[in-house]
Amino acid sequence: MKAWILRGADNICYEETEKPRPAAGEVLVRVMASGICGSDIPRIYRDGAHKMPLIPGHEFSGEVVELGSQADEKWLGKRVGIYPLIPCGVCAVCKSGRYEMCRQYSYLGSRRDGGFAEYAAVPQDNLMKLPDTVSYEQAAMLEPLAVAVHAMRRIPAAPEDTVTVCGLGTIGMLLTMLLMERGTENLLLIGNKEYQRRKALELGIPSENCCDCGNEDAAEWMRRRTGGKGTDVFFECVGRNQTVSWAVDMAAPGGRICLTGNPDTDMALEKAVYWKILRNQIQITGTWNSSFFRNPAEDVTDWEYALGLLERKRIAPERLISHRLPLEGLDGGLRIMKNKSEDHLKIMTV
Repeated sequence: MKAWILRGADNICYEETEKPRPAAGEVLVRVMASGICGSDIPRIYRDGAHKMPLIPGHEFSGEVVELGSQADEKWLGKRVGIYPLIPCGVCAVCKSGRYEMCRQYSYLGSRRDGGFAEYAAVPQDNLMKLPDTVSYEQAAMLEPLAVAVHAMRRIPAAPEDTVTVCGLGTIGMLLTMLLMERGTENLLLIGNKEYQRRKALELGIPSENCCDCGNEDAAEWMRRRTGGKGTDVFFECVGRNQTVSWAVDMAAPGGRICLTGNPDTDMALEKAVYWKILRNQIQITGTWNSSFFRNPAEDVTDWEYALGLLERKRIAPERLISHRLPLEGLDGGLRIMKNKSEDHLKIMTV
């Protein structure tokens, strides 16, 4: 098969390689769509992966074409979405059903071969059967959509709350779509790219609810929009010191903050910011993944929630796909994201 193989930092090539053989309890998936995540860029160009050589790619969907031993025959020929985190199943958090916090996890696309290839071997426990009405492109966005669902469920907003999303990349935009679907009326967005603002307006966000923080003072804008009260709920989807400080500064007394953006550098809090957390009794939580495996305390997992929205056509994440490329053209999408040479949201091979 053909695949993009990462052999070292800034050393990825499109090569012929052996098609994987599914192990016991695994299936072979013919990859039909695979999205590039922002986390793939530092992994490929700067930091490398936990294991190399490696086929990256953790946002993908496809068709099951072969079964390993002990794999259930029900999966053969099925269209599937794929949960990339593979929990150990034996640590304390795994035993409590919170697999997204596993201490010894593996991961498709970063710790074992993923979806930037024609085929991928996947544990059958990581499959989600797709309804006929859900496309492969939509299913390849289940992973980031479920991450956004997880963040939203961490700090659920009341109807009267003012809710702010800061950072309008894929996760921020998906959060925006989810909050709109839930009927959030007081929804404010902060971003610094004009094409993201245009996309937000296309989704139905009023222009007065969008702050261009590249050209105006975001904190002052928030004070004007909320009459000095601040925002009740703040989703930080950037991962920078400045935007975390904004989250604290813009939060209303007793406000809630969900840190969702992956940090690109060390993070530190200034003394004045720390004081605001204390004096305003701000609640801060963090999230980096989503729940796929059944937790008895929840009615549906994040992935079931996301797939249900797709099946009922309540949300259309494919509206965020800006580039569709053939597998052999994946490097063009990687370079666009690395160099920021073109406006983009979700870049995908199909």
